[in-house]
Amino acid sequence: MDPDLRAFIRQSVPSVLALEVLLFLRARPAESWTSESLARALRNNASSCDAIMAAFASRGLLVRRGTDYVYAPETPALELMAERLDHAYRERRVSVINAIVGKGA
Repeated sequence: MDPDLRAFIRQSVPSVLALEVLLFLRARPAESWTSESLARALRNNASSCDAIMAAFASRGLLVRRGTDYVYAPETPALELMAERLDHAYRERRVSVINAIVGKGA
């Protein structure tokens, strides 16, 4: 995995659940999500989803509109990194998970 993608993962994706949230929302950019609706879709809890979406919003990957969040990277560079992460996860799932949990140096 290249160093730029690894750095993006370390800075922006703190957990496998966060990865799942980001890739799920990225695949649905025209939809807005509350923490409750996302939790139902991912079969998780709303408080975890809310914390993850708030963190992604603070990093410029999501936009918050009231209680809803929408996938909307602030810059083309952020979108490119999310795209690269999506591709890497589809192609090398274990490597991406290892980078998230700190086993991939």
